[in-house]
Amino acid sequence: MECDKCGADAIHHAAYSGAHLCGEHLRQSVEKRVKRRIREDGLLDPDATPDDPDRWVIGLSGGKDSVALTRILDDVFGRDPRVEMLALTIHEGIEGYRDASLDACVELAADLSLRHEVVSYEEEFDVRMDDVVESDPENMAACAYCGVFRRDLLETYAAEFDADKLLTGHNLDDEAQTAMMNFLEGDVRQVAKHFDASLGPFDERGGTAEFVPRAKPLRDVPEKEIALYCHVRDLPTHMAECPHSEEAYRGEIQSTIHELEENHPGARHSIMAGYEELSALAAETYRGSGESAGDDESDADDGVADVASPDLSECERCGSKTSRDVCRKCRLLASIKAAT
Repeated sequence: MECDKCGADAIHHAAYSGAHLCGEHLRQSVEKRVKRRIREDGLLDPDATPDDPDRWVIGLSGGKDSVALTRILDDVFGRDPRVEMLALTIHEGIEGYRDASLDACVELAADLSLRHEVVSYEEEFDVRMDDVVESDPENMAACAYCGVFRRDLLETYAAEFDADKLLTGHNLDDEAQTAMMNFLEGDVRQVAKHFDASLGPFDERGGTAEFVPRAKPLRDVPEKEIALYCHVRDLPTHMAECPHSEEAYRGEIQSTIHELEENHPGARHSIMAGYEELSALAAETYRGSGESAGDDESDADDGVADVASPDLSECERCGSKTSRDVCRKCRLLASIKAAT
């Protein structure tokens, strides 16, 4: 199998486009799509200057997606004085897993001379995910706890670092799964929130004043191509799956979309093209009616819940924004403490 661009040995066949690509042209293809998404979303503030730069916090886990994102952003903006970047790694307290991925984060940040901060559940919340999984006071999946805690720390530290934007490495597969889950759950408010939280171009979003807005520059690129990209560029990447990952519903959706893509190449792109258009209409409808689409009760770590609401107030325990007297994070922490 030869590369369609140069005739060299191809390492990947993108069935959705029919393209056969060698390592170098796969790299160029991935970077081209990420740069296009950066432009279309308006990631760089047009008013940014060297004296008043756009500040970005990158969620760097050490996995393939966040490593690829960090490398590409550094290539594009690393020497641009209008941009300041900081990598933030969250240590959940998972023995034999996060320590290894942290090594990849440290190596990459050192290679790029990128400021790198590490925060942990143990230091911030006095909990470790290994212990949470063992006690499981709410009788729910580990990801449900972890999503709440991780999102809280991303938001808290993005604000503490005075960030203008929070960037995460969600890929096409991740976003198609979230879109399908929202469709199947019939949650139109969540669809509207998704647009304002992380899908819409920055100049078209609304209702995010209370949070550092998110961006997902990899969301047009399939997961497999990001893995190959990391391999081609020999990036320090931790490829192991979290030992506590057991999101049964998302896993079922993942399998369904994988089967659709196998039988109908391009299904993921079609799902997202329609979903993004519908999410824009839903967001406009809710904003136009004066109703809020936002709350902070989602367990997901996908940025969907990061939308301000007129009904949000400060949590009476930690001061974070919430639609209740006590935020979801503090309620979970109380439950965990009571079980120990």
